[in-house]
Amino acid sequence: MSVGTSNELRMTRTIKADQQAVWDAWTQPKQMKNWTCPDPMGAVEVEADLRIGGAFRIVMEVEGNKHIAFGTYREIDAPNRIVYTWDWEDPETAMGETVVTVDFLAKGDSTEVVLVHSGFPAVEAKESHEQGWGACIMRFEGLFD
Repeated sequence: MSVGTSNELRMTRTIKADQQAVWDAWTQPKQMKNWTCPDPMGAVEVEADLRIGGAFRIVMEVEGNKHIAFGTYREIDAPNRIVYTWDWEDPETAMGETVVTVDFLAKGDSTEVVLVHSGFPAVEAKESHEQGWGACIMRFEGLFD
């Protein structure tokens, strides 16, 4: 499911795994490599300093083209919530600082993941991220199948 205002997207998924396992898959670089690129054939490198004020950098190489996302962790409440900034290094795709908030809600033996990405400068930026996040979330769900 995906809805939001013109500068915000929201996605909710229920993952069949406990909250800590889902948190770890979202925040640990070794696991992040398995889902943070929308293209399953893309190569991914992840660096993350998981602390408030710490930075992350995700290098995706798809069909010979590098796409580098980066940001800073603003809020970390393990294993319940994480908030971080998000932008792209390439001047052609850079959009200015946006904010990703992910809540991990324990639901028995499952975890509801609620992602909100806000602050898009234009509807086109939101729409392209909606496609990218949609593909990444599908890959994330696949980690637990």
